[in-house]
Amino acid sequence: MSLSAIVELLLVLGLMVLVHEFGHFIVAKRCGVRVETFAIGFGKRVVGFRRGGTDYQINALPLGGYVKMAGEIPGEEVSNDPGELNNHPRWQRMLIALAGPAANFVLAFVLMAGVYMVHNEVNEYISGPAVTDYISPGSAMAKTGIRSGDTIVRFDNVEDPTWDDVGNHCLLNLNRSVAFSFVHDGRRTDTAFFVASAATTPDEFSPDSLGFVPRMQPTPVKVLSLMPESPASRVGLQPGDQIVRIDSLDLHSVYTLLAYMQDRKGAPATIEVLRNGRSFLVNITPELSDEGGSKVYLLGFHPVPPPVKVEHLSFVKSLGKSLEFTEKNSLLIEDVVKGMFEGHVSVRSLSGPIGIGQVVHEAADEPGWTPLIGTVAMISINLGMVNLLPFPILDGGMIFLLLIEGTVRRDLPMQVKERIYQVAFVCIVLFAAFIIFNDITKLPFFIKLKS
Repeated sequence: MSLSAIVELLLVLGLMVLVHEFGHFIVAKRCGVRVETFAIGFGKRVVGFRRGGTDYQINALPLGGYVKMAGEIPGEEVSNDPGELNNHPRWQRMLIALAGPAANFVLAFVLMAGVYMVHNEVNEYISGPAVTDYISPGSAMAKTGIRSGDTIVRFDNVEDPTWDDVGNHCLLNLNRSVAFSFVHDGRRTDTAFFVASAATTPDEFSPDSLGFVPRMQPTPVKVLSLMPESPASRVGLQPGDQIVRIDSLDLHSVYTLLAYMQDRKGAPATIEVLRNGRSFLVNITPELSDEGGSKVYLLGFHPVPPPVKVEHLSFVKSLGKSLEFTEKNSLLIEDVVKGMFEGHVSVRSLSGPIGIGQVVHEAADEPGWTPLIGTVAMISINLGMVNLLPFPILDGGMIFLLLIEGTVRRDLPMQVKERIYQVAFVCIVLFAAFIIFNDITKLPFFIKLKS
C-alpha cells in the first residue's frame, strides 16, 4: 500500500470510529451515565478541557477516538455511584450499546441522501431504446423468435419502450403473459411473453433473469483492472483492452459476457481483443467462482462501467433512495455472514485493513467525490453491522448478555463476565491476525511468489 492509501484509510476509519463513539457518548450522557473521557484520537493528551465531569481531549494521533464511561470495564471496583454504567437499568445500557452502530447507519444515510440530491447517477441505457444484447438459448424469451441486437418496439401497452418501461411493466405483469413486439432485420413481429420472475421492485428486476440482456453501451466491453491469478490475467489481458466479442457474439455489456459463459457452463471460448487499434484472438477458459454465495463463471476482470447520466433527486426522493441503499447493503452483509456459517462463502473473501485501504484508495482516485462518499457510507454500514454481531466485546455481544441477564432476572457474576471477555478478546485478536494475513497474501508481491 502506498503512503497516500494509508493516510486515506486512517482518515476514513478514523471518521467511522469517531462517529461510532459519539453515538455511545451522546446517549450515555442523556441516560445520566458519567462519561469520564471523550477523546478525539489516541495517545498522549495534547489539549482539552473538563466540563460536567467529562474530560474532552484531543490526543497526539487525531484519528478516531474513544469514550470512557464510569464502571464499564469488567473488574473495576463496583460502587453504588448512580453515574456508573452498571448501575443503570438494562434497557438504558442496551440503548447506549445500540447508539454506536446506529450512529454509523445514520452517517451512511445522511451521506447518501446528500449524494442523491446533488449527484444521482443513472445508467444511460435505462432511458434509451430497448435494444437487446443477448438472448439466452432455450429461454422463454428465445422461443418468441427475438435475437441479439433486436429492438423491442412495444411492451404491454407502451410503444417504443425504454428499458425502464420494460422493467416497470414486467413488474406490473409478474407471472402473466404480456404482449410485446420486436423488430428483427427491419421486420416487426407481434407476439407475447410470459414474465416469470420473483422481483418485487424495479431495482431487483434484471432482464437477464428472464433470458435477455439489454445493450448497455454502443462500444465493446472495456477492461478496467484485472484480478490476480485470474483467467484474464493469465492470458495477458491488460487494463484498457476492449473485448469485442466472445466466439461469434458481439459484446456491449459485461452482463452479456457473464450470461453467455453461464449458458455454456464455462466451456473454453475465443475472445477478440482490441488493443491500441489492433485486434487479436485469445483462447480462454472461464473459472467457476463464488460471488455473494452464488457460483458463477468469470474471466476475472473489472469492467469500465457503462455510460451514466446525472440526476438531481428531490429531498423526499433522496431520503427514500438513501434508506433503500442502507437497507439493501445491511442485508447484503447479513447474507455474507450467514453464508460463512453455512459454509458456502469463504472466510478468505473477507478484507481487513489492507483490503479496505485499497478500496478507499481506488475510490479516492476516481473523478469527483461521489465514489469516495459511497465507499465511506458502505464502510460505515459494515462497521455498524459488525458491531451488532452477538459476540462479547462488540456492542451486539453486550446487548446479548444484557438480554440473558434480563431473561434470568439477575446479573451474571462478574468473574464469569471477565472470563467471557478474556476469551472473546483472544478470539478477536486471532481473527484479526488471520484477516490481516489473508490481506497480505492477496498482495501482488506474494501472488508472484506463489506462482
